[in-house]
Amino acid sequence: MTSTVSTSRGFIPPTRHSSFESSSIIGPGSLGQPELDSDEAELLSVSWNQDYGCFATGTNRGFRIYNCEPFKETFRRDLKNGGFKIVEMLFRCNILALVGSDSNSQYPPNKVLIWDDHQSRCIGEFSFRSEVRAVKLRRDRIVVVLEHKIYVYSFMDLKLLHQIETLTNPRGLCCLSHHSNTSVLACPGLQRGQVRVEHFGLNVMKLINAHDSHLACITLTMDGLLLATASTRGTLIRIFNTMDGTRLQEVRRGVDRAEIYGIALSRNVQWLAVSSDKGTVHIFSLRVRVAGEDSSCHSSPIQGPALLNQNSSTSLDALISPSTSANPGSSLSFMRGVLPKYFSSEWSFAQFHLPEDTQFIAAFGSQNTVIIVGMDGSFYRCSFDLVHGGEMLQQEYARFLKTESRPR
Repeated sequence: MTSTVSTSRGFIPPTRHSSFESSSIIGPGSLGQPELDSDEAELLSVSWNQDYGCFATGTNRGFRIYNCEPFKETFRRDLKNGGFKIVEMLFRCNILALVGSDSNSQYPPNKVLIWDDHQSRCIGEFSFRSEVRAVKLRRDRIVVVLEHKIYVYSFMDLKLLHQIETLTNPRGLCCLSHHSNTSVLACPGLQRGQVRVEHFGLNVMKLINAHDSHLACITLTMDGLLLATASTRGTLIRIFNTMDGTRLQEVRRGVDRAEIYGIALSRNVQWLAVSSDKGTVHIFSLRVRVAGEDSSCHSSPIQGPALLNQNSSTSLDALISPSTSANPGSSLSFMRGVLPKYFSSEWSFAQFHLPEDTQFIAAFGSQNTVIIVGMDGSFYRCSFDLVHGGEMLQQEYARFLKTESRPR
């Protein structure tokens, strides 16, 4: 598999000063011909930015950016020549990674466009022989995911730094850390259910046998020290130490097989959210914490807590910590080791019920709130009781897009 990279003159790395603040329609001579302003579109994808403060939608007519708190559309680009199936933000800066849909006549799904909206021009383009499954960004790296291979590029000059072989990866599973003092990538390994974790700053690679079944979803904490995983069975979610591969906690979504749409970890690593095709967003209480956790929840996405000792697994200090909000378990959990594993499972602490015929992703907002976005164009903000859990309360609902697509 080979890739081709082209750059525009005067490549400018991402800055923290430009951001999306107003809705607009693109002008001619850039991404394509402008489309008439319309709220109706076919929704192709929904994805969070790195700190879950915004989300991006790819449509058959372009893309749109939304702020979560307060909820509002902040930016849009509508085109005539087709839309984008992947829209990857870089926090709130001016850089986007775009991958065209099958119907995009100018940018096919085997090309990645690095778009600088501040300059209103393409600053880089990657071409591949096969379809791009995902793109992940951090301030110093561009990661392109194909079905069997992952390419890691420098954001400064677009030079290829790493190539990683993976098991068949149609979901485009890959995630990155986003603290400036850690550079961690997690992706499928070469075995079923295996996660490969690259600590690039330490030149360390760790293989974690997370599940017996194929992987369905993976996510890292902002510093990359904790990994959450789910398999295609969709019943168990596991938390691992990425430094030594230790399994720290396991929680149970349910008993029946389910398709996991997304896993999200709260900034303070106290909570985990899971969405699936069963129509319920589950919130779990975590018993793990990272070193410097108390200060990290007040830090910026870029300035996280420094690692205490990055060359050993002790950089995760006091990994198992007492929690005031415990996940409920079976009344027969005292017979752990005698009865089947099911009876000693940790179940969800709080829940929010949604239509089963729509794909949703969830993330944590401020305080005890959860933001949920659906492929039917719906936006929810709900809250949960930090002590008692149970059914979450809906605080806000909005329709951000009049979608023409069928529920997924």
